[in-house]
Amino acid sequence: MGGSGPKRVSSKAIDVVGVGINATDTIIRLPHFPALDSKVEIISSEMMPGGQVASAIVACRRWGLRVRYVGKIGEDAAAQLQMDEMENEEVEARWITAPGCESQSSYILVDESSGERTVLWKRNSRIALRAKDLKREWIWDARILLIDGHDTEASATAARWAKQERLEVVGDFDNRYPGVEAVLEFTDFPITSKDFPERLTGQKDLLKSLPAIFRRFKCRLMAATLGRLGVLAWDGARFLLCPGFRVDAVDTTGAGDIFHGAFVYGLSRQGPLEEILEFACAAAALNCMAPGARGNIAPLAEIQKLRRTGERSEPAYSVAQLDEAARAAISTALDARPRSASGSAE
Repeated sequence: MGGSGPKRVSSKAIDVVGVGINATDTIIRLPHFPALDSKVEIISSEMMPGGQVASAIVACRRWGLRVRYVGKIGEDAAAQLQMDEMENEEVEARWITAPGCESQSSYILVDESSGERTVLWKRNSRIALRAKDLKREWIWDARILLIDGHDTEASATAARWAKQERLEVVGDFDNRYPGVEAVLEFTDFPITSKDFPERLTGQKDLLKSLPAIFRRFKCRLMAATLGRLGVLAWDGARFLLCPGFRVDAVDTTGAGDIFHGAFVYGLSRQGPLEEILEFACAAAALNCMAPGARGNIAPLAEIQKLRRTGERSEPAYSVAQLDEAARAAISTALDARPRSASGSAE
């Protein structure tokens, strides 16, 4: 994947439309995470725009894609911050407003020593995006749809429309919210947190749970991010393990959001999956080098430089483990295929 900008492979007006969460984050940097019944002096506190899909779409716009964002806000200062940010980033936005309601907000405690974060969030139920809030014309003229797994009714509707219009659908799933299975039915590329597959399948081993989800929902790729260790994916025939990149992390808040944005960018350029995953890992790592969900959305040239020269994390799995698990997954898939009258798999 080169860094000279997006290749135009379609006459559609929009490269990617994102439907999902926006949030206003108050980033609180601490010298260390507080123990119970203790006091800790903060290093700094700053309010910043965030949210899974919103941040991913901003990243795609900075990398040169034609984008649209669809999200819901309240009537408060945080809503104005979100609208101003999208306008400043030259993102075409379709806002649904919940009258007299607070927008989604988060307080994010960041451990200065490691960059790891803990998110405290609040969300009025009236701010949830509903299927009735959406318009089909916001979706149909894009090439790729990015959704999250929070407001599953709206996400499932958007994804179903997208599949009917032959869009590729990328999903960001961090938890098992009610109705998420209906969203997965229409998702080509689910990319989840490392804990989501176990919550969905009951299987702790990613080498078993990823293929199980892939088979059940007939995905094109099933992946789970592994934090500093990168990402593990299953494409139906092999596991793709991309180790993470070692950086001096300041704040990991938006790593997953930017990973998804970078995956969408790579998909829009029709790159090989291995390169797309590596690009996404590099973009996510660089974003951790400054505070906030969009702290360091790096230019394409900087991401490509890290890919070429960056130090990698240790592998989460050995080649032997991946090969053995792939053989087992393929065998399980063959055994699960329907049988013909003669007894052979169809």
